This record gives sequence, C-alpha cells and structure tokens, in this order.
Amino acid sequence: MSASVNRQILLIEKPAGKLGPEHFKLTEAALPEPKEGEALLRVRYISLDAANRAWMHGATYRSAVEANTVMAGGAIAEVMASNAPGLAAGDLVFGDTGWQEYASVPAKHLTKMPKLEPMTYLLSIYGIAGLTAYFGLLEIGKPKQGETVVVSAAAGSVGSIVGQIAKIWGCHVVGVAGGKDKCHWLRSELGFDATVDYKDGAVFKALRAAAPRGIDVYFDNVGGDILEACLPLMNNYGRIACCGAISQYDGVPSAHGPRGVPGLIVVKRLVMQGFIVMDFMAQRDRALTELQAWTSSGKIKVQEDVIDGLENTPKALIGLLAGENRGKRMIRV
Repeated sequence: MSASVNRQILLIEKPAGKLGPEHFKLTEAALPEPKEGEALLRVRYISLDAANRAWMHGATYRSAVEANTVMAGGAIAEVMASNAPGLAAGDLVFGDTGWQEYASVPAKHLTKMPKLEPMTYLLSIYGIAGLTAYFGLLEIGKPKQGETVVVSAAAGSVGSIVGQIAKIWGCHVVGVAGGKDKCHWLRSELGFDATVDYKDGAVFKALRAAAPRGIDVYFDNVGGDILEACLPLMNNYGRIACCGAISQYDGVPSAHGPRGVPGLIVVKRLVMQGFIVMDFMAQRDRALTELQAWTSSGKIKVQEDVIDGLENTPKALIGLLAGENRGKRMIRV
C-alpha cells in the first residue's frame, strides 16, 4: 500500500449558531491498523446529508459527534485488508467511516454493496437516499393511484426520488423547493405536476392552488413552517411521513413547530409517523430490485452532485444546508 498518511477532517468545535468552515480542521494521522473483526477501508465517496448537522446537536439515532473527533459520515469504501470473516480485499461496503481517507471499522457495522457502475449510485438511488424515499413513501405514506402527494425539499437527494416514485404510482405530485430554477427542473425534467417556491412566501396559498383536491400524503423533509402550511390542507385519513426537519438543524431553531397540530390530527384522523430507513433493511433487496428496474427503464432520473476532494467536505455540507444542491450531494475522496 503506497499511502502512509491518513488525511482527516475533525469537527473542532460544535457550532452554537450556523455551521461554518471555522468549525472544521484538515489534519493528518497514521494509517489505522484493523483489529480482530475489523476491515481497513479506503474511502471512495462520502455521503453529505442534512443529518450530519443534526448529529452535532446531540444524540439522535446515533451518538452525537463530539468536538476534536473525526467528523462522522457514511461512505462507500473499498476493503484494503480484512480481519473479519465475510469481507475480503476489493469488496465494496457502506458504513460510517467518518470524513477521512482511510478507516478501520468493525465488519458488523458495514453493509456489503454490489459492484455496480456508476459507483455513485450506491450512495444515491441504490443507497440511503433511494431507500429512504422508497420506504418512507410506500410503507409510511401508502399512496394510492389518483391521490395528491406533496414532498418538501423536493430538489434534494430524497425528495427528488420521492416525487418520481409517486408519479410511477399514478399520483398528482407537488414539490416544494427553493428557487425558480429548481421548481422548473422538477416539472420539466422529473415530471412533477406542480411546484411551490417557498422563497416566494405565501406557501399556504400556493399549496392550495397546486393541490386543489387537498393533500393525501405529505412527505416531510423540513418540518417548521412548511409542515404547518400543509396540515390544514390534509384530507381526512391523510398520511404524513416525517423524514427530517432540516429547518431546525442549522443555526437557532425556530421558536415553534406547527401550531394547531393536535386538533387537526384528531378532526382529520391523520397518521403522522417518523421513520429511519434502517427500520426497513430486511426488505432492502425487494426495494433495490424495483429501484433498479425503474432506473434502467428511465422512469426514475438520477441526479447527483459530486464534488472532488476531501478538503472540500465542510464547504460542501454548508452549501447543502443552504440548499445549493440538486439531487444527491457527495464527495469523491
């Protein structure tokens, strides 16, 4: 192995307000040695997700990221050496490697990935983004043909796939996104029926016009004001799949969540359910079979936003939180 140095990005300070470049530091360490049951990995593509920011606040479905440690993050990586049965040099895996070039990770925390081209699809359509969209919409949202589905952060990695699956299901699909360019792209390229530009303000009025028959399924990536605008428009027995709350992640969270929730949930008999994609991993093969069929037939268009260089990871996450990306953002290490 030619490399002897492992470049890493540390979170040197937990941000009190907005995340900035000053919260990170690029450093060098020795190559890790894999212990018994571990594999030495060379990181190929790092996934950037709004959840990265949430982990800095405190424990979520994983422990919090502490100051002066390697920033946490999922990645596609190649096995360089293995001290674990079932993994061999050359295998591709997904795991929480953190933001670094090499990592030693227990095999039990790694998921073996198929060798598919392009490799980036293992993070986007066939990775956490695609599986989150698939299970969140179909298992939690339970859309039926002819129903109206609204998805927020619709130009992002998960939202852009949710909308396309809802179209395959025969639904009227409304995407909420920031900016005229993103909204036009969702309609013209991805086949959304209507869009709402939240940067224009008057979200409730725009949603009511875009969803004249009311909302049957709301796929919520943002929480906050957009969730509040959707609630009064939900039809009786509507379903809300709660995937994330990006509006609350970066900086000072807004002082309120959606107001008037309990009454609306009771009167409209709504089901509002949070989920984590890991809950559905036993059904992963079935999901991947369908996602592969839809992608190869052109029913799903895959949009990726690949940025080169480990040193650009902090800036790329900050940009993602500001809504810079279309589709799945990742770093080619």
